[in-house]
Amino acid sequence: MPVVTIQVTREGTKPGTASVTSEQKAALIKGASQLLLDVLDKPLESTFVVIDEVDTDNWGWGGLPVVEYRKKLARDRAASTS
Repeated sequence: MPVVTIQVTREGTKPGTASVTSEQKAALIKGASQLLLDVLDKPLESTFVVIDEVDTDNWGWGGLPVVEYRKKLARDRAASTS
């Protein structure tokens, strides 16, 4: 019985959204389950997928909170193209 955990930040992928949509979650569940079927021959009905949405305040990257790290990346990119 495989268990797949997918962690994403709790933020929308389009303006005006504050989280991953139900449709996106359904696609993640379907895709992860299909991958385990295709690669490991695990039946769909025995695969569990958990989607864990993490507040951006609780997500870090590169030694910084994710929002600050993204700002740093944007500044670095802007500086390298100047």
